[in-house]
Amino acid sequence: MMDKKKIIEDGILEQYILGELHPSDERYIEQLLASDPELKQHFDTLEADFETLGLENAVVPPPMVKNELLSRATALKSEGVKQPTASKASRFKFYFAVAASFSALFLATSIWLYSQLNKLESDVKMVETEKQDLKKELNQLSESYDTTAKLYATLSHPDTKQYVLEGNTLMPQGKVISFVNHDLKSVVINTERLPELDEAHNYQMWADVEGEMIDMGVIDTSQSLVAMNYIDASESLNITIEPRGGSEHPTVERLVTNVYL
Repeated sequence: MMDKKKIIEDGILEQYILGELHPSDERYIEQLLASDPELKQHFDTLEADFETLGLENAVVPPPMVKNELLSRATALKSEGVKQPTASKASRFKFYFAVAASFSALFLATSIWLYSQLNKLESDVKMVETEKQDLKKELNQLSESYDTTAKLYATLSHPDTKQYVLEGNTLMPQGKVISFVNHDLKSVVINTERLPELDEAHNYQMWADVEGEMIDMGVIDTSQSLVAMNYIDASESLNITIEPRGGSEHPTVERLVTNVYL
């Protein structure tokens, strides 16, 4: 069974207008049009567009067609064949029929081209979407690589110093290993021994600079190694429990660990 998206994108309605569908498919489309107001509105708009297109591009029959008909009519008259009444009207009807056939041919071609254009536009959109997805994935991989490279640079640098932040009574089983490099201006911590918090809270790290606590960032405990913000002239590293998303100022009574540098 065809869904509405496939019917619109694959030009099924255009084929229905041209009478190119199998009778069973025609009945199925008619049932859908009767039950789906949105699809019926799309069909009515499409049908009106094609009708306008056909009228605007109607092809006048070549003059030779008219000349040939007039020549045969003259020959019949000379042979004494009685001309049917309203022959002039009949000729005009014939001319209009020929013109209509040319218009129908042009209309059929236009409908086919229109359906192909719709399909091409759909393909282009699909390619563009895939391109954007690949670009996003590439950016994510690039960011991941940069982060990993920075972590490795800090951990492997000979001047990197290691500090252990032991948990206090609020976090007796907790422990954080920090790696500080003043030359690279980087701080990396290992979060594996941080106890899990509820959904409403997270850990946040602070640097003590001359008695002022400066935010080093919320700790992402989903990662084993996390790069934190480096703060110049830090005297100590501190970790508190804060409402999810972090705080502007540390909740001192919820300080779980710290270490002096």
